[in-house]
Amino acid sequence: MIAHRKLSVLALMSALASQPLAFSQKFSGVLTWHNDNARTGLNSQEATLTPANVKTQTFGKLFSRPVQGQIYAQPLYVPNVSIPGEGKHNVVYVATEHDQLYAFDADGLVSQALWQDSFIDPAHGITTVSTQGSPCKSLLPEVGITSTPVIDGTSDTLYVVVETDENGTVVQRLHALDIASGAEKFNGPVVIQASVNGVVFDARQIQRAALLLENGSVYLAFASLCVPRPYHGWLLEYSAQNLQTPPEVFLTTPGGVKGGIWQSGAGLASDGNSIYFGDGDGTFDADKGGVNYGMSLLRLTTQGGLAVADYFSPYNERLLSKQDLDLGSGGVLLLPKQAGKHPYELVEADKTGSIFVVDRLHMGGFNSKTNNVVQTVQGSLNGYWSTAAYCRQNIYYSGVDDHLSMYSVSDGLLSTKPVSTAPTEFRYPGCTPSISANGTSNGIVWAIESFVLTEGGPPAVLHAYDATDVSKELYNSKQNAKRDTSGVQQKYSVPTIANGKVYVGTQTELDVYGLLQ
Repeated sequence: MIAHRKLSVLALMSALASQPLAFSQKFSGVLTWHNDNARTGLNSQEATLTPANVKTQTFGKLFSRPVQGQIYAQPLYVPNVSIPGEGKHNVVYVATEHDQLYAFDADGLVSQALWQDSFIDPAHGITTVSTQGSPCKSLLPEVGITSTPVIDGTSDTLYVVVETDENGTVVQRLHALDIASGAEKFNGPVVIQASVNGVVFDARQIQRAALLLENGSVYLAFASLCVPRPYHGWLLEYSAQNLQTPPEVFLTTPGGVKGGIWQSGAGLASDGNSIYFGDGDGTFDADKGGVNYGMSLLRLTTQGGLAVADYFSPYNERLLSKQDLDLGSGGVLLLPKQAGKHPYELVEADKTGSIFVVDRLHMGGFNSKTNNVVQTVQGSLNGYWSTAAYCRQNIYYSGVDDHLSMYSVSDGLLSTKPVSTAPTEFRYPGCTPSISANGTSNGIVWAIESFVLTEGGPPAVLHAYDATDVSKELYNSKQNAKRDTSGVQQKYSVPTIANGKVYVGTQTELDVYGLLQ
């Protein structure tokens, strides 16, 4: 039975105060989706790229690396990795839907992969999972590695979930790999299996949300990919040091259906004490003492097992569920401590275009008449399939068929209208921006323009905007298309910025941009 405990507000306030979010970064690489567990998307240690030199005359595409399979996962970056027999390299790690994992020299000094792991063996019936002919129109033509892995910089370990078809049976495994060689570690891999009160994990569900590493545990979340029978939102916690230890398990709808955790690929968020995420449409009865949290934002405590500490569900959750207007269509952004009445907040948006500012200590629960949150701002009229980025009391959000917008944050409240708007209209699914800065200066907002419903399509377009005013576009890769055109665009693609370069995953290749020589 899943326990639903309430962590005392005083205890949580004390924990939050003693372990503030690490928004002042010491750059050791991009080890997780959107740079940190608060999911800010900020690299504040970028000393090379500036608004003055990011322009088409001095900045552009440097090189590409072809890959097998589409790149849905955000590229990760680790500096100064000692590769056996190759010496030290800055390394970018790229995972694909063809169940391939590549370690490339991040600076283009070596054209071939430093190492490559393939998790399929067609000769023995082990392949990716084909989605050809599927009624599901996303993730074509195959499913392999969908979510962004996570790297433990202390143990030099990369954790990744791999899905395979093994002679007609779909299997998902969690791997722990040495970042220097790709070798398996910590008794890995482990087949992902779980059950709660008679509900059995279905390996055909999709592991789209990026992995979270926190306090010695790796967290995985699952949603649906056209599963032909009722599904649930699963969250599993594994020991990072011994994958074979049975996982802790949480279901969003143990007595109902649906409630998938997908977030358009965004990772679960954490402040070091609790885990935060949004889920999709599904059964909701928590307001009546039930155990089902479809269409909700959740805070889970991890002490002594995964359990609900608090939640928020919109007053119209039933209507939203009927119309597939997910609250969890993008990821949660945790803000640093704010002035005002609500120092600890999160930001999330849904498919209706509502941007919610939520007190993390008093999330609001459910009220059939109103939303008991700090603030609701009407953003994009076409909704959000994306996650906001944060830098210096501003958040940056992109809706569907809408312009990237910059909102200011003052005393824990968003400006009710954007303070600046980018000239680019981002079609479905919008974009999740990333930010580079050198401390408090030289802020740049990076975004990838894409419009993908099936295979193929036009090239991705990399954009750069001034972080103090996104109406000022600094660069885009169409300005010198002959030199800078990227591979075929990919849905939910998030740029990675590290050490003077920008890494863009596409359907066919990794593209690397930087200052021209």
